[in-house]
Amino acid sequence: MLPSRKVTRALSALSAVCALMMMASSVLAADPGTPYPATSPVSDQHPGSILFFNFYTSSASLPHLQNSRFSITNTSTTASAIVHLFFVDGSNCAPSNRYICLTPNQTTTFLASDQDPGTTGYLMAIAVDPLGCPEAHNFLIGSVFVKMGSGHEGSLEADGFSALYDGSAPGCNGSSVTFTILFDGNAAGNTPSYDRLPRVLALTKIPSVAEGNDTRLAVIRVGGSMLTGATPIGSLFGFLFDDLETPHSWGEQNLPCQLFERIDNAFPRTSPQVETVIPSGKTGWLKLFTPPPVDGGLLGSVFNRNSNLGSAPNAFVGAHNLHKLTLTTTNSITLPVFPPNCI
Repeated sequence: MLPSRKVTRALSALSAVCALMMMASSVLAADPGTPYPATSPVSDQHPGSILFFNFYTSSASLPHLQNSRFSITNTSTTASAIVHLFFVDGSNCAPSNRYICLTPNQTTTFLASDQDPGTTGYLMAIAVDPLGCPEAHNFLIGSVFVKMGSGHEGSLEADGFSALYDGSAPGCNGSSVTFTILFDGNAAGNTPSYDRLPRVLALTKIPSVAEGNDTRLAVIRVGGSMLTGATPIGSLFGFLFDDLETPHSWGEQNLPCQLFERIDNAFPRTSPQVETVIPSGKTGWLKLFTPPPVDGGLLGSVFNRNSNLGSAPNAFVGAHNLHKLTLTTTNSITLPVFPPNCI
């Protein structure tokens, strides 16, 4: 006797479900392809044990107009993550902190207005163990969507730094009250080392102010203490290039932990001024670093708003992170060590 069509369709459907379940199980077991090596340079495109969100802001009174939405994801299919968050005020270098815990494959989102209202700064997120010691968990990714009262907005991927050791950070234990991590790129695995920090940053294609562009540059210096205060930028030096490759040097001093400036005739101070170097119809680019003997590690982002959006074909808005041109091995951060409250 031939089977009925209903039975045949039921068996086919059951086979399809089984195939999908096997495929899902295979995907959860191991992602295809070769994982990013832990020794890969810092990037906003690879996972890490430390994430830096280079800029966030919020308004305590008008959060619907100025705010930042963070997203942090644990991409591990097997291991949970304890993440210590440090919100650093860009104006005075003061940190505040909290813990979050993520199960395998879990993502979480939160608003700056809920966690650090009325503050403009940057966020550091680091994987730790149940004691609060730094831990190798190179599976964290993240992003932040920023909107400002000025009309600037955009999404920035978090810069990821891999831990170059296994397990908990060497030298950190239950008796530790503070602990210092190193951004020295030491891949030997016998020190609490992470990827190197950028030394020289670059901003490509700076558009002309004369065409309605309002470009805002954000730069942070990574270092210092997440107990008493992060290290200020201090001094910055750099070159502004026009589209004929002509360099124009500039410098700034006494900068706090975060620089956030509009690119115009007031910043950076060049001769001739920025709006002469980059007139209507032209573009330029910027290179910056901390001048020697300081060997400061820097990260940065840029936002652009154009008042002619919707009427001019060359008007664009958005945000992206700065390019990293060179690296340094001399920077570190001291962290408080205490058990998390979200296990």
